[in-house]
Amino acid sequence: MRGYYSDKLAGEELRQVYDLAPSRVKQYLQVEIEFVLAHIKPADVVLELGCGYGRVLEPMAQKAALAIGLDTSRGSFSLMQEYGGQETGPRWPRRCRRGVEGDAAALPFKDGVFDLTACVQNGISAFHVDQRQLISEAVRVTRRGGTVLFSSYSDKFWNDRLEWFELQATHGLLGEIDYAATGNGVIVCKDGFTATTVSADQFLDLASGLDVECGLIEVDHASLFCVMTVI
Repeated sequence: MRGYYSDKLAGEELRQVYDLAPSRVKQYLQVEIEFVLAHIKPADVVLELGCGYGRVLEPMAQKAALAIGLDTSRGSFSLMQEYGGQETGPRWPRRCRRGVEGDAAALPFKDGVFDLTACVQNGISAFHVDQRQLISEAVRVTRRGGTVLFSSYSDKFWNDRLEWFELQATHGLLGEIDYAATGNGVIVCKDGFTATTVSADQFLDLASGLDVECGLIEVDHASLFCVMTVI
């Protein structure tokens, strides 16, 4: 499962996933971006986990001093250069971004490097890694007083989410949906793909014991954000 987004749903195929999204899903995707941007200041150095081809990273870079995106897919990084124009060179100018290949559960960064670390659009489930370790690593690389954002789907968004996954399956981007196994926030495909969610209680449990102040915010009746301030 961890290779699904690095192999099958990467690069151009990943872009197709977003291109075919119904209008309600596109609204949800945009509102998530706006929620993240509201937490970024112009001098911030920010990190996105699971950046793909730069759909969220690009607007983050337009607001932050430096935006770094981490992903496992080289195909998506190739598309990122086309999508927004990769900055290069020994000195990073203001308002720029870069991609780094790596594991979100074992981040290749020092402690306290970032002002904000974000993992949106249910990446906490989609990555299929240890979720506690994933959040712990995000907190580790974020400075004291900085912000860590994770999002999953709201229960209220189930019908729209399922419709979107059905479209992906129809276009061959996912396997055929197994309706007998699908429900209660979980979408299962007959090729082995599984998409789960994280509830409010699960977020609180995952963040417990970490050096954070944690809050939960439902956005647009579509996203459930876990907002953590590192202390």
